[in-house]
Amino acid sequence: MQQVPALPLVYEFDRRLPPRATIKPGETIRVESEDALSGQIRKPGDRRDKSQVPYSNPVAGPIFVEGAQRGDVLAVTIHEIQSRDGQCSTYTGAPRQLTEWLGADVPHGAHVCPIRDGHIYWNDKIAIPYTPMLGCIGTAPDWGVPSTGPAGPHGGNLDLVEVAPGNTLYLPVFIPGGYLFLGDAHAAMGHGELSATGLEMAAQTTITVNVVRGCSLSGVRVEAPDFLMTVGTHSTIERAIAEAYSRLILWMEADYGWNRWEAFDILTHVGTISVGHYTSGTVGTKIDKRYLQR
Repeated sequence: MQQVPALPLVYEFDRRLPPRATIKPGETIRVESEDALSGQIRKPGDRRDKSQVPYSNPVAGPIFVEGAQRGDVLAVTIHEIQSRDGQCSTYTGAPRQLTEWLGADVPHGAHVCPIRDGHIYWNDKIAIPYTPMLGCIGTAPDWGVPSTGPAGPHGGNLDLVEVAPGNTLYLPVFIPGGYLFLGDAHAAMGHGELSATGLEMAAQTTITVNVVRGCSLSGVRVEAPDFLMTVGTHSTIERAIAEAYSRLILWMEADYGWNRWEAFDILTHVGTISVGHYTSGTVGTKIDKRYLQR
């Protein structure tokens, strides 16, 4: 099995970079990634220092997938996300819009949390279930070079808890080889990632990458054993919800035989929403697969 290294750290989905690995469709690989804090909080007393490392969310890649062409889709199945160091880190970050109500005198809140026996020990009294996911995953666009800060049709900083083991992401291909990047693993994260910092960890992620030919997508899809999810990203969360639900309706129409207006109706009653980092306008909309049967 090929091993993709975390270094050198990359902070953009850049088609101009040389591939760090070349794989065949259907190949399973392991990808090492540094944590979103670029490894600055490793032990008590450490602080996130953006004067030294100004960027966040380093990703590993690019990974070149043989035969992938513009208009295809990469189907990336996540098998396992393991903590590389047996710990994760977090800090209070920036409250941003919350300062209107909470004030701006924010403590650093930096601390390291051990991971053991399927739990994250946030402090001596609170243990959080270990539920790993990837904050960042995406392909390289054919125009422009997005950073690992926002999300978009290529993927990017989705920060959706469904980007997790057992699920498959469908990512549009814009250039030959796809140029897949991933990183920003979280040991756990609440919906909205309120402080912009989840329980960040360096990780080893095992994935299988397949190519779906001639299946052009306008945005990211996620398929789990029990649900379908589509993703929308806009400056306002209202528009992101509308876009994501529209994409889900069109998926139900194209692949599951639904009339779009019946799909619109059923989603009104059973659809659910997942929210990425609350300032990014990234939303996933979902339907349980049991409702897809006609």
